[in-house]
Amino acid sequence: MTETQNGRVAVYLDFDNIVLSWYDRVHGRNSFARDRQRIADDPTDAEIAGRLQAAVVDVGAIIDYASSFGTLVLTRAYADWSSPINAEYRSQLVARAVDLVQLFPAAAYAKNGADIRLAVDTVEDMFRLDDLTHVVIVAGDSDYVPLAQRCKRLGRYVVGVGVAGSTAKALTAACDEFASYDSLPGVKALPLEQRRVGGTTGGVATAGSEKSDEEVAKTGRGSRRASASRPDRAQRAADQVDAETVEAAEDIEERDTEMTGLLIRALWLTQDKDDEGWLHSSVVKQQMRRMDPSFNEKALGFRSFSAFLKSRSEVAELEESGHERLVRLRDQNA
Repeated sequence: MTETQNGRVAVYLDFDNIVLSWYDRVHGRNSFARDRQRIADDPTDAEIAGRLQAAVVDVGAIIDYASSFGTLVLTRAYADWSSPINAEYRSQLVARAVDLVQLFPAAAYAKNGADIRLAVDTVEDMFRLDDLTHVVIVAGDSDYVPLAQRCKRLGRYVVGVGVAGSTAKALTAACDEFASYDSLPGVKALPLEQRRVGGTTGGVATAGSEKSDEEVAKTGRGSRRASASRPDRAQRAADQVDAETVEAAEDIEERDTEMTGLLIRALWLTQDKDDEGWLHSSVVKQQMRRMDPSFNEKALGFRSFSAFLKSRSEVAELEESGHERLVRLRDQNA
């Protein structure tokens, strides 16, 4: 990470992207697409209001994280603020001195409206504010990859923030540093079964399932067939929970293996530049972040980088003396 004591930071939020991604993360893949019409029709409906409340984005956590890089020079959020789901955030955003940029959805370009407007404003700000040191992009869309690359070429330190499972790997790689919204301080952790792709299996039934119930009820054997089908649906739902739990555990194990490999590569690369073998743990962590900006030991369940290294004792030796933390690649032939 670059020096943050005198850092000057600009924050750009693709608000629709982060809100919709978090909704899907909490309630399951494509949940917002299924609930979109019901949200538009009546966001105060008890079931819909409950689902929206469960998926509220903590804007303060994002802004506080961005402020850790230095003084916030400007903060902008791009969305259609007339939309009910976004309007709920307006007072919270204004209270944090966020500039709200209105995007109108009627035009054909609406899908990429935020992408284009945000990118244009970011480049303009970098030329207008030559003392800007950090650019924080809150989004997960791969369309922002060229913007991140341009910011780096212009000498800015690029930080990305996105929702796990909804962020393009190319965007993660294009940033100097990337943080998952899920792991930001202050954001409530999701249960294990929701961490893979999100998803509570309860809550609002989809429009499709409601329709099938009505159709069954209209037939001559409606009530009997409907009651007979409920255990089947319950069993399918239970099977889905089991499958997602297993998938979540497999994903965590896969990520764990990836991080071990990342540590080994970082140690190899840094030890090649140091004949003594022992390296400061901060140097190794910095190299790991260069190779994978999304690396964050806290997101993996460790309180510190030293704890992460201790968990990889089969590949890394850690020596703690006073305030120093030294690490080297363990000799596999020993």
